[in-house]
Amino acid sequence: MLPFLTRMQSQLDDSPHLLRLGRLINDTVLLKVDGDEYYLTFDKGHLAEIQPGPSRKTPWRFAITTDRAALEEFWQARPKPAFHDIFGLVTIGRARIDGDILALVKNLRFFKEVLAIPRKEVSA
Repeated sequence: MLPFLTRMQSQLDDSPHLLRLGRLINDTVLLKVDGDEYYLTFDKGHLAEIQPGPSRKTPWRFAITTDRAALEEFWQARPKPAFHDIFGLVTIGRARIDGDILALVKNLRFFKEVLAIPRKEVSA
């Protein structure tokens, strides 16, 4: 999972559109995949740090919990229905969102597009 997140980090830095969308975001987001924790620290839209967990000392704004198979389906160039969106995964019970959901909703387009960055690799 860490190689995917590292590639996401570099592709985000090469995407002026996403950096513009995320220019006001300075938060840490917890991504839990099959029990593994990854703390994604955003600084003005840049993915400044990816810290593997678990860590009880790292504060986070909101958390997205899912499984690897659901993420792989989410990252397909043409995902199945309900696998195309973060909230679609929640609706079918393949993901959960915890914490300050308002922070997610305020920056929903940014986070949706950041999590979908690996789709470009799959389609290429």
